[in-house]
This record gives sequence, C-alpha cells and structure tokens, in this order.
Amino acid sequence: MTPVDAILARLLELHPKKIDLSLERIWRILDRLGHPERRVPPVIHVGGTNGKGSVIAFMRAILEAAGRSVHVYTSPHLVHFNERFRVGATGGGRLVPDAELAAILAECERANGGASITVFEIETAAAFLLFASHPADMLLLEVGLGGRLDATNVVERPVATVVTPISVDHVDYLGSSLDRIAREKAGIFKHGVPAILATQPREALRVFEREAARLAAPLKIAGEDWIATEERGRLVYQDENGLLDLPAPRLFGRHQFDNAGLAIATLRAAAADLKLPPKAFEDGLAKVDWPARLQRLSHGRLVALAPEGSEVWLDGGHNPDGGRAVAAALADLEERVSRPLVLIVGMLATKDSEGFLRNFTGLARRVIAVPIQGQEKSLPPDAIAETVRHVGMPAESCDGVEAALAAAVRLDLEQPPRILITGSLYLAGEVLALNGTVPS
Repeated sequence: MTPVDAILARLLELHPKKIDLSLERIWRILDRLGHPERRVPPVIHVGGTNGKGSVIAFMRAILEAAGRSVHVYTSPHLVHFNERFRVGATGGGRLVPDAELAAILAECERANGGASITVFEIETAAAFLLFASHPADMLLLEVGLGGRLDATNVVERPVATVVTPISVDHVDYLGSSLDRIAREKAGIFKHGVPAILATQPREALRVFEREAARLAAPLKIAGEDWIATEERGRLVYQDENGLLDLPAPRLFGRHQFDNAGLAIATLRAAAADLKLPPKAFEDGLAKVDWPARLQRLSHGRLVALAPEGSEVWLDGGHNPDGGRAVAAALADLEERVSRPLVLIVGMLATKDSEGFLRNFTGLARRVIAVPIQGQEKSLPPDAIAETVRHVGMPAESCDGVEAALAAAVRLDLEQPPRILITGSLYLAGEVLALNGTVPS
C-alpha cells in the first residue's frame, strides 16, 4: 500500500456515506487550511452530465498550445488516483507525483482533525491547496456531482462557468426530472460571470435561462451565440468574433465536434485577455488526448488476446445519452469500414443499463457481459445479458474481460470484428491497467 493509499483508507472511515452533498464540511476544512481556494489561478468551472472531461481536455490542449500553464482537477480517475490532479507548467503539465500528493493529503488530514468528511471533499481541499502553491495561468475545475452542493462549488468568482449536455443520471442524488437536475447544475452560476451552455433539452434550458437572468450572468448558448459544425471533415466554428476553420478533433465521434465547440466558446468568452491565436486552436484540436473516450487500443496485453486483425475500442460511457453518442460514432465507422460489432459490457447496478444498451440494437452483432472487478455495485453479468436479450440482441456472460476476448475469438464471424469495451469508467480503468496502457 502506497502512502496515498494509506491516507485514503483512513479517510474512508471518516464519513459513513461515500456521497453526501453538502458544503458545510468543505468550508470547514478550507477555513482551517487558510482558504487556498482564494489563492488559485483564474478558474473555469465545468459541470454537466456527459462530456465534462472531454471539454476540459480540449481547453487544456488549446491553452497549452498557446504556451499557457494549466492546472486541471477532474474525477473519477481511471487507474491511478494521481490522474485527478494535473499541475500546470509551461510546455505542458504533469500529474502530481506520489510524494507531493501524499504530503498534501496528510496536511489536509491533520487540518480536518478526524471530523466527518467525505473523501471527495478532502481531496478537493487538497486540490485547492496543491494548485494554490503552484503558479499557473488557468485552473480547469470539474464538478464531481451535481453542482450546487458539490465540493468544487466554493470558488466565489470563476472567470466562466460551463454546462455540458445534461441528462438523467445519479437519480439518487439529483432527482429524476430534467428540471430538478438542471437546477442543481445551474448552482455553479455566479453573479455577473459568463455561463456557457452546450445544447440542452428545452425543459433544462428554461431553468438555465431563469437562473442566469437572476444572477445577471451573461449566457452564451450553443446554436444561438455560436455554431460548431463538421464540414468536409473539418470543424467550422463561428461566433460574433469571427470564424475559425479548424482540423477535426483528435478525439473520435461526432459528439466531440460539439465538445470542441463548447471548449472554444468558453475560451473565447473567458480568456479574451489571453489573446489565443488561431494556431493554438488548430494545434489543440489536433493534439488533444483524453483516455477511454472512444479510444482505439492499438497495442497491449489485452489487444493481443483479441481476434487477429480486429479493432479494439474503449469507452467509459454509462448512461443513455452517453450510449447514444457512442453508438452514433460506431455507426459512422460502420459506414466507412464495415465490420461486425461485438460489445464487451460491464455496468454498475446504479445505472440505467437498458437505456444504455438499447442504443446498440441493430448495430451490435453480439454482446458479452462481464463484471467490474473490485466494485461491489457491479451489475452481475447474467443480469446484463438478460437485459441485452430483452432489448433484442444476442448475449452471453463471462467472468472477466480476458475471458470475453477469448469468447470473441470463438465467434463465427465473416471477418475480424470491431470490439467495443464499454459501460463504465471503472471498467475502462480496469482495461487500461490490464492492457498496460496507463494514462500519464
């Protein structure tokens, strides 16, 4: 067990619930730490349901291409806890080293003094303490869950707030109606601070517009204040400040054109004083990297187990809208190069498995269900397989990803398949670790 693991194990004992949305505990520890959240670089605060990490990845890539230093706080991690904390530096950032992270967490543990607190709250306090001690041009801050009562929502005046597309997810904490979910997400809006919105369901958009008007927050909405479209394989972006003709995003899928557009709109609204040149947008889109988002695995131990000549893809999508975006991207791939599609799926019992899987009906030739190792809320593979059959696809279950790839080898297909491993970011992390392709 590493020093970081040991501290996290102790922190897990401090609060009986893994998720308990409140700002009282985070304010208490930040006060004891001397309010590091007031000493961090300018903040862009990003909430929403799907695409938060991708939008942040685009913004980071663009800013770094312009020579800016960028801190990044995201969650969850895929393989190593350190992935949540990227420390900015000119020429590109770095994940925080184990020793520095352990020291920061230990300082937060001492300041907390054994009081009740969730792990996410104390790691968020650690993030602010870490980033306050390193100069940078920008901090990209991802909401953990919801917005209004999320531990990240203590920055009093970010330079911009962003909401990616919202949908029904985490119903135990945010409710099952888009109206209620939107109210929680809009909780990150601040008085007079620009709020940038992806395309939203009409019911949610009304909530965002009311809250922005109440706070006099300038609102910029996809499709109204800016447009990002694919034209002849390129991204064409246009707003009141002009047009950008850019290369296609390096992240695959038509939904990544929307995510890139949202990132560009945010930077043009929030970072005008940075004077980002057009080439920074070009280079950022071409170099952006964000693992487990329709990531093509070209080598590694798991790839070697797949049927010879097959493609292996990985995506952490886990809700119906995420599944819809992934299925649309796979349909585009199928039009370009036709291959039989095989899904390897592992999901948490807390997710809408039927809503997610229904997107692949008529697209997937076979679904192989697997457990997610080390997750007590992992949905049993037989239950996933039963749901798959219910929505109209053939299915089988295996006891792990390696066994599922062996099952794919035994399938009687006319050509090597396109294999997508999906259903959970936890499964994606397991796959990256088994494959030997750990994020850095």
